[in-house]
Amino acid sequence: MTFTRYAIYFAPPHGAAWSQFGASWLGWDMETGEALPHPEVNGLDVAAITATPRKYGLHATMKPPMRLAEGTSRADLEAACAALAATQAPVTLEGLQLARLGRFLALRPVGDESALNALAAACVRDLDAFRAPAPEAELARRRANGLSPEQDQNLVTWGYPYVLDQFRFHITLTGKLPKPELPSVEAALQAHLIPLLPAPLVIKDLALMGEDTEGRFHLIHRYALTG
Repeated sequence: MTFTRYAIYFAPPHGAAWSQFGASWLGWDMETGEALPHPEVNGLDVAAITATPRKYGLHATMKPPMRLAEGTSRADLEAACAALAATQAPVTLEGLQLARLGRFLALRPVGDESALNALAAACVRDLDAFRAPAPEAELARRRANGLSPEQDQNLVTWGYPYVLDQFRFHITLTGKLPKPELPSVEAALQAHLIPLLPAPLVIKDLALMGEDTEGRFHLIHRYALTG
């Protein structure tokens, strides 16, 4: 398969109950590359609620999507991912909780995030040689949303505003929702997803992802954290 961009994700374990529900909720299984039927949940229009995050799959971004830099290859990136994973230890979180990020709903960590943030920072820094510079149009589009000086510097240096000190680990579950809809969607996720979440949650690997020509992300390979 031809991929237009690559990213590094935390991808929940395939086959775990919460991962299966989350993939169905979004309607996309990035591990198998298959569309999934949405669950019937409290009369909600799950397809509409999840339209924006669907193509990315159930994940947390560790290094944002990037085009390959000139002179690099997918094979080079795969080798670098393996080398990076060999230097990093698994990360244990107390668990995950449902949170509002503005008008989006997402899963956020419970407890200390320092080891998790350090892992994400290593992904951003150590793999940046593979990132082609962002086109000016993309920079302008991101700046149009309003960035702090720190976020703008990250955009210039790393190609994305919300990395390093601006990083917040999150697993996106919805698009931007009208405020009146937030409580009912929260209630549905609290009832159907939250009871399935593991506590603690151990992040054991990094997932190299590829974006296909239609914008959907597929799992290429998992690299065990063995450092």
